[in-house]
Amino acid sequence: MPRRIFVNLPVADLARARAFFSSLGFGFDDRFCDDTAACMAVADDISVMLLTHARFAQFTPQPVADAHATTEVLIAIGVDSRAEVDRIVQRAVAAGGTTFRDPADHGFMVEHAFRDPDGHIWELMWMDMAAIPGPADTEAA
Repeated sequence: MPRRIFVNLPVADLARARAFFSSLGFGFDDRFCDDTAACMAVADDISVMLLTHARFAQFTPQPVADAHATTEVLIAIGVDSRAEVDRIVQRAVAAGGTTFRDPADHGFMVEHAFRDPDGHIWELMWMDMAAIPGPADTEAA
């Protein structure tokens, strides 16, 4: 069995969170969804479990972080094009998210980030793998 990654995120309003991420084009695996959890598919082996605060608290003895006040995780997702980076951030803002910082163009990589309605930070990036600087390029800079 291949390894799978499940990122667990607390959300204040599960229906709102599911609607937000649906509007960005993410799908959900209903086998793992109920009134306390929604399993969002990011890739074949990567899922994000959106959990109500009460459900999330069942997995940790520590307090649930307020992502509006502190950063508990940065979630970075690679996409297929520069245009897709912009498109997803624009959809996120239109659906109630906010931009987290200005977009950055590093030549070989473009990145931009948004906060979802619960304050979690999502970074979108596109990389031109053929243009990534090698060790000699980095030493010369």
